[in-house]
Amino acid sequence: MEKFTDQIQQWSSKFGKEYTERNPHTTEVMDELYKKQFGLTRTELNLTFLGNFDRSIKILEVGSNVGAQLQGLQKIGFKNLYGIEIQSYAVEVSKQHTKNINLIQGSAFDIPFKDSYFDLVFTSGVLIHINPDDLSIAIREIYRCASEYIWGFEYYADKRSEIQYRGHRNLLWKDNFAKLYLDKFRDLELVKEKHIKYIDNDNVDSMFLIKKRNAKND
Repeated sequence: MEKFTDQIQQWSSKFGKEYTERNPHTTEVMDELYKKQFGLTRTELNLTFLGNFDRSIKILEVGSNVGAQLQGLQKIGFKNLYGIEIQSYAVEVSKQHTKNINLIQGSAFDIPFKDSYFDLVFTSGVLIHINPDDLSIAIREIYRCASEYIWGFEYYADKRSEIQYRGHRNLLWKDNFAKLYLDKFRDLELVKEKHIKYIDNDNVDSMFLIKKRNAKND
């Protein structure tokens, strides 16, 4: 379904372009940022959660920005990588920084792929920016496109709480996103979750891996 929200309007504007320009464009810069924030790199986290996965599986990132997260997966051997991104500027920039990664403009509310097309679908700092009233649409689309696994890395809170984002309201929410998936779809089970505290404050992020119980390799 087509949907245009206040959040999409913000991310498609100059505000979103500025976000793209100040965030990591390469795996190396991203790893440096994670090391500073968490004491471990994104590459280390990727290996912890996906290290034993077949490198030929088909993976989609929803909200891929310039493709830095997908580059990180490519770096550890994954080959069939796709990303959708709402912001046209980020998609343009991604073409300068990636190779052999399929990146297109698209929305979490209407993922342009057929049911169960991907072995794994993931987000990284994306669900936090979707209004809670709209979140179920995005979660349903991610679930629809994933044949086996859903993977996420999002700000964590025991219960939903809105926080200001760079002086703006209605743009950022913390939540227990793994639980939201599990509560919505009864055929999902939590494979692994890690709560990761920031070094210089009390905020916590959650990385989680969820599996469909009827996945083809069961």
